[in-house]
Amino acid sequence: MYKRVLLKLSGEALSGSEKNFDTAVLKDLAQEIKEVVDLGVQVAIVVGGGNFIRGKTLEQIGMDRVQGDYMGMLATIINALAIQGSLESEGVDTRVQTSIDMPKIAEPFIQRRAIRHLEKGRVVIFGGGTGSPYFSTDTTAALRASEIKADVILMAKNGVDGVYSADPRKDPTAVKYDRLTYMDLLNQGLQVMDSTATSMCMDNHMQLIVFNMNERGNIVKAVSGENIGTVIK
Repeated sequence: MYKRVLLKLSGEALSGSEKNFDTAVLKDLAQEIKEVVDLGVQVAIVVGGGNFIRGKTLEQIGMDRVQGDYMGMLATIINALAIQGSLESEGVDTRVQTSIDMPKIAEPFIQRRAIRHLEKGRVVIFGGGTGSPYFSTDTTAALRASEIKADVILMAKNGVDGVYSADPRKDPTAVKYDRLTYMDLLNQGLQVMDSTATSMCMDNHMQLIVFNMNERGNIVKAVSGENIGTVIK
């Protein structure tokens, strides 16, 4: 269904039952991504850092927001390296690119180089967010997907199988949506991604699929065009 996809993962999705990240979760994720790569699909990944730290949380306890956000960016790089290690243990060729220069650890983000890696069948993992404070990794996903000309963003949620009218874990009357537009997200205040990321996806005509990553096989199903989760156009 899709030739090139960007997979957006939250940091919390990697933690499982552990505090930071769960090796069993990383192994399952790597095996499923390998299945996608074996289908001939080009895969890029943006990962959050919420399993370690969040800039907004630090701001609430009196720390400078900019400093907190940079700490969060470093956390995403730790997660990117963890995903890289898990993928390479499954025989998947990878590259990590960061928005903060760390030449001993990863490549700097260069759009043409990232696309070339994808064309060679390598999984490219983007760490460090946008490299600027006040921007979420949702915005990073929208930005990088546009830059690499991805066909779709696959937003893997931790235990939620799509977009609902309210939080289904708190409101049993919440209704799941099969299809939405980006204007629906903005007008109804649906917390799928922040408004900056939503506007960027809308402006660049980027398709988004929101689905549950905890169900094995869902990434392959999403890439194959099966009807899972919520599709946003």
